Amino acid sequence: MISKEELRPLELELNSPDRAIRKNALAEIAELCRNRQLPSEPAGTLHNMHCHTCYSYNGYNYTPAYIAYLAKKSGWLAAGIIDFDVLDAVEEFRESAEELDINYSCGIETRVFFKELADVSINSPGEPGIAYHLGLGFDTGEIPPCAREFAHTMRAQAAARIKKIIGLVNDKLDPVRLDFEKDVTALTPAGNATERHLCQAYREKAEALFTRRETLAEFWSAKLGIPAAEAVKLIDNPVKLEAKIRSATMKKGGVGYIAPTPQSFPPLEAFNSFILECGAIPTIAWLNGLSGGEADVDRLLDLHIGKGAAMLNIIPDRNCYPDNPARTARHLAELDRVVAACVERDLPVVIGTEMNAPGLKLVDDINCEGLRKHAETFIAGARILAGHTLFSKLSRGYLSDWAKRELPGRRERNAFYARLGECLTPSRFETVREWPESAEKVKSMIDSIEPTA
Repeated sequence: MISKEELRPLELELNSPDRAIRKNALAEIAELCRNRQLPSEPAGTLHNMHCHTCYSYNGYNYTPAYIAYLAKKSGWLAAGIIDFDVLDAVEEFRESAEELDINYSCGIETRVFFKELADVSINSPGEPGIAYHLGLGFDTGEIPPCAREFAHTMRAQAAARIKKIIGLVNDKLDPVRLDFEKDVTALTPAGNATERHLCQAYREKAEALFTRRETLAEFWSAKLGIPAAEAVKLIDNPVKLEAKIRSATMKKGGVGYIAPTPQSFPPLEAFNSFILECGAIPTIAWLNGLSGGEADVDRLLDLHIGKGAAMLNIIPDRNCYPDNPARTARHLAELDRVVAACVERDLPVVIGTEMNAPGLKLVDDINCEGLRKHAETFIAGARILAGHTLFSKLSRGYLSDWAKRELPGRRERNAFYARLGECLTPSRFETVREWPESAEKVKSMIDSIEPTA
């Protein structure tokens, strides 16, 4: 068994900015796994199906390869990556997950305009009609020709928005000014920058310009409108300083805040079409049930389902406030309500922690008091998504023509794909030379395979 000290250099290489170095490190770790020399947890039911990577923003700067490794060594049931506006991480994560033989999913997230809810906030606070929305279960980063224009436009709009924010915030933070190409894209593997990248870049540029601690504190005190004593504390805490820069300059009320319009983001229907053309699953992003748009959960789900959504994603940790039991109770009651509504509709639920800010959990504890009652629902959702991803290789994903023909009912379809995710891994899937055409015969084959955990 390799020691933690010996493993550490490989772990660092997995987060290298050089893709070739990451690939070589992963190959070495895969060899350790095959020889049973990697210290890891036994396979269990913990999972994280919503991990942002460094291709949009990860709070720990984790690469797709590292997230696959984290899942393997932690004994996760499955892992799923998601990035804002791009599918740049899909190939690396797919290759890494398959090499380590873990079940996986790949996804994309963006904001959309939801015309039926144009007059209420949904899951983007203070922005009526604007909703975060997901596509889950991509099995390749190669976009079909019919969907490439949409993908190009989505990427271009995201870049244009970031450049506009830079132009607005530069005047506020002068003489600390950013150049998009020189200062920002260098922080990303493929140029897909987010507001969090901007905050990091502004912090680092200020530190380079104001080398004396007192002068740096004076700068942030003046620009962020905070007491000098607070500024002194913030410069010792980069995470909190970057959060303050973002809230003061890029959120509502800040000079860099760009109020969205119906034209700012693609229509929900267009994004769903893109997801379906790529063979993936349109997925609802649920916040906390407290907004006008989420308060009527039945209407929200039925509207989404009518437009093609077939899953719902929850970030459970947003609903837990250790220092405020009353607030936690209220949020968990809303979580209970949306899960019950999904179960009633046979709508799979998947969960994750995002990892897109420092301090966020690496995985949810589904056995904690607030989540325990939903553990089986969450486990089933992860398995369904993993099963979909594997069978997408055969053009038999969850929303494929094959699935609609062979498994027309949502309940029987859920059971089928959950069973795939329970009994198969990438290597087990590949050992079958030819899968039967009928779902019934596939089920018979799967029933003879022992579950992975």
